[in-house]
Amino acid sequence: MKDEHGQPPSRFSQSRLSDRGIDELIGLCRGILADGVLAEAEVRFLADWLDRHRHIADQWPAVVLYKRIQEVLADGVMDSDEERDLLATLLDLTGAPIVGESAAGMSTALPLDVPPPTLTFDGWAYCFTGKFACGTRNQVQQVVRSLGAKICTAPTLKTNIVVIGSIGSRDWIHSTHGRKIESAVAMRERGHPIALVGEEHWYETVSRLTLNG
Repeated sequence: MKDEHGQPPSRFSQSRLSDRGIDELIGLCRGILADGVLAEAEVRFLADWLDRHRHIADQWPAVVLYKRIQEVLADGVMDSDEERDLLATLLDLTGAPIVGESAAGMSTALPLDVPPPTLTFDGWAYCFTGKFACGTRNQVQQVVRSLGAKICTAPTLKTNIVVIGSIGSRDWIHSTHGRKIESAVAMRERGHPIALVGEEHWYETVSRLTLNG
């Protein structure tokens, strides 16, 4: 569908531009990772690129990378520990340091609830599975604990939400965390009110709550 000037609707056009921007960012990151070394000049280049593409910097997964880079450069220098941490973040977000692959490596055919449900935390039980772009398993669990939620190590009849990490989720069915997802899907199909959501939806929700809090 086009508007009265024969152009695509602006929202659709913006979405296409954002998709291309994320593709470009993933390509830049993989190019930087090609030699297995992360130089401070390369980090500053990424920071400058994200500053010039703020519509991308505020979107998933660029928002995670942008925050990490800002933290690393906050004191004006990148030390060896920060380099290792940021290198790990880049490897996680891109999937692998391979030049030429598209951002489809971050895509998934997971059985997520559509539309994603509104997330409640106080008194609810959460199960986390997979690898997360925004932090370690302990870190993401601590976030929901601070909001009053309980943690389940595996889906049970008491579990309300299963949150699936975005890293490598495309191959979930072949991975060890695939069993947790299959278990949750089976319970959902039997009528148990358990929901499966992606890391992005979870992250956006807790970010809003943290900012508003």
